[in-house]
Formats: sequence, structure tokens, C-alpha cells
Amino acid sequence: MNIDPGPIALLGTSADPPTYGHQALLEGLLNLFPKVVTWASDNPMKMHGTSLSKRRSLLDALVKGISNPHLELIQELSSPWSITTVERAIERWPNSDLIFVIGSDLTSEVPRWVNAEIFLEKTRLGIAPREGWPINQDQIKTLELLGGRVEVLPLDIPYSSSSAIRNQPHISQIPKPLLPIMIKQNLYGFNPKSK
Repeated sequence: MNIDPGPIALLGTSADPPTYGHQALLEGLLNLFPKVVTWASDNPMKMHGTSLSKRRSLLDALVKGISNPHLELIQELSSPWSITTVERAIERWPNSDLIFVIGSDLTSEVPRWVNAEIFLEKTRLGIAPREGWPINQDQIKTLELLGGRVEVLPLDIPYSSSSAIRNQPHISQIPKPLLPIMIKQNLYGFNPKSK
């Protein structure tokens, strides 16, 4: 018999690479939900800086660095398609209230996702406000018209950008548990001389 763990926040990310913004988001979600699950995934709309397995390892290092028993990396949920991920999550936690979390920068993209209406029907959508990407009420209305149950989460995620780090490595944007891995493997241009 499955025991309902309560609402579960689901956060997939390219983790390309994970930043302090990812860390702030995961820690913020832990203050809102009794269980937070994350995974690294390929985004079909992006070119990635390194392999999925390496990005998963970096995200795993971040999760271990946060060190909270209510946070778990479950890579088996990973798929380039959010609908597939949500179906896998429903199969795993059939009686739970699932909240699929996205940053406010992705709000406009959701209607173009594969099977967006079915996806929105199967889960609640939690939008985490990211600094630099203000909440757009028109985009939220569009999601609601597609059947979405949308909730703007009471979070304030500081500006950080994985793409900016890929273009110009900045140690100040990388959580400390990730640095040794990135330097050792010379990921994203980080090496022993990186500042």
C-alpha cells in the first residue's frame, strides 16, 4: 500500500550547469513542500554544453550538498518531454498531488510543449519567479485557458543563468559542491586557473 507523502514538487532542469539559482530554487521548494524531486533532462529546444550523464552528476552533487532528506534526485523521471515525465511521476505516486515547477522564464513556452493540454490536465503548474523574468499575467491566463491549474509560488529566485556561465565561466555563480567536479573534468571552461 502506497502512503501519500503529501504534495510533491517536481523540478526538472537541464542543469547545464546547475547554478546558485538552482540551489536557491531547490531550497525554496523545500520550505513550501514536504517532498521535492529533481532530475536532469535534455531540453529539445536547447543545445547542451555537456552530456546528460555529466549534468546529472553535477545535479547530484548539488542535491548532496543541500543535504535534506526531503530532497531526492530521481533520474528515471527524466525525459525531453514533460508529458512523459508527469506520466512517470503519476505511475510512481498515483495518489499524490503533483506540482510541476518551472521558472517564470519558461511560462511562454509551455503552450508549445508536446501535448501541452494533456500535460496541464495531469498536474498543477507551479511558477517560480526568477529575477529578470517578471510574472506575465497574460501568459498565465493563456495557460489557464488551456486547462492549467497555475500557482505562482511565493519564492524570489536570484538572477543566475546557465547559458551565461557556458558563455563566460564565473566561479561566483557555481555552488561550492560542484566546483571540484567541474574543475577536475574541465567542464564549461572551468580549470585550475578559473577565477
